[in-house]
Amino acid sequence: MTDMTQLSRDYQRVEAAIAFLEDGFAHQPPLADIAAAAGLSEFHFQRLFSRWVGISPKRFLQFLTKEYARRLIQDSASVLEAAYDAGLSGAGRLHDLMVACEAATPGEIKQRGRGLTIAYGIHPSPFGDCLLAVTDRGICNLRFVPPGETAAMAAWLQAQWPRAVLRHDPAATAPLAAGVFPREPLEPPAPLHLHVRGTNFQIQVWQALLRIPLGKAVTYEDLARHIGLPGAARAVGNAVGRNPIPFLIPCHRVIRKMGIFGHYGEGPARKKAILGWEAARVHPAGPPEHRPA
Repeated sequence: MTDMTQLSRDYQRVEAAIAFLEDGFAHQPPLADIAAAAGLSEFHFQRLFSRWVGISPKRFLQFLTKEYARRLIQDSASVLEAAYDAGLSGAGRLHDLMVACEAATPGEIKQRGRGLTIAYGIHPSPFGDCLLAVTDRGICNLRFVPPGETAAMAAWLQAQWPRAVLRHDPAATAPLAAGVFPREPLEPPAPLHLHVRGTNFQIQVWQALLRIPLGKAVTYEDLARHIGLPGAARAVGNAVGRNPIPFLIPCHRVIRKMGIFGHYGEGPARKKAILGWEAARVHPAGPPEHRPA
């Protein structure tokens, strides 16, 4: 079993623990109760968690509080300004602007995939198994696979590109999966190319998402302001929700201004898991102490 396969299996239990906390966090359940929700003893849950994220469950959960989320927004207030000024998202981002986002033309969108061959495979990741699909121009879809739904993924992908020819070819997509989910995420990644379909507005929003660094988050209002449409937060939220390549285009890094993590197409527990996993890599000792200005 590879390390990534083990992480993918570990994630299912971690997600169960986070889902349990969704309902009971206000009561601060003890570790024994959280471990039980994951179907493990305290000892085995601690070991699993350390293997998955590298820090203790207690420290990880500190990243999932509303207080930390609000602090994250405050500390990230100038993230997009700096990113746009530099033309980069800065050191420490998972993929930086080594990710090139190429849009399908209006004519190609109208064709609904006619003439395209799409290779796809299902691969383990730190957040569960995921489907990765690619054209000759780049990654066109990424979706985390709900337990028991592996067989339905081809039908889902065909619905996204109705006239394309699908080819199940995990050998072709495996190297790309390794680039999306590198074993050492703070190391410089290989270049990745995306082939996305969307309106000009949606693509503008997705390109702005690519500038949010690892361990940071912005609000929908911030994102709208930085694409020059400060009154379009709702429309920005809709565009974020239509992101065809979650995680790689990091829509999980957009949260509500009151510190509420908000919805996520791949599931709210997974959004918290990803944000906590990224934060643990930036702050392995736990959330930094907040000092008011």
